Amino acid sequence: MNPVVLDASAILSVILREPGYEKLTPEILSEAKASTVNLAEVQHQLRTRGWSSDEAWEDATSPVQEVVPLSAEQAKIAGDLALTTRTLGLSLGDRACLALAISSGATAYTADRAWKKVNAGVRVEVIR
Repeated sequence: MNPVVLDASAILSVILREPGYEKLTPEILSEAKASTVNLAEVQHQLRTRGWSSDEAWEDATSPVQEVVPLSAEQAKIAGDLALTTRTLGLSLGDRACLALAISSGATAYTADRAWKKVNAGVRVEVIR
């Protein structure tokens, strides 16, 4: 199986059992990694829903096998992607996910349909 990168929306889908989460099979999740930027987004979302800090972090990291700090290379890629994804409304977290996928040769998984139009030289799977 190829490496897999999950964005915040995909991680939240798994945690909250939102539509599309079933596409993230145990096989896919066994290869999953996420950027610390995306995990910060998930942490924020869970905290605003009432999770304690520790519970939120445990749940945020549970679908992934590897937590990857944003590197200088990925920061440069994410910054460059801002120019080509501006019209799609991609956030810094979205671009950090794509940058991690690009730098690691992984497939990016998201629940954000706008990503169907992303042409970043990386495979994108939209789960809903």
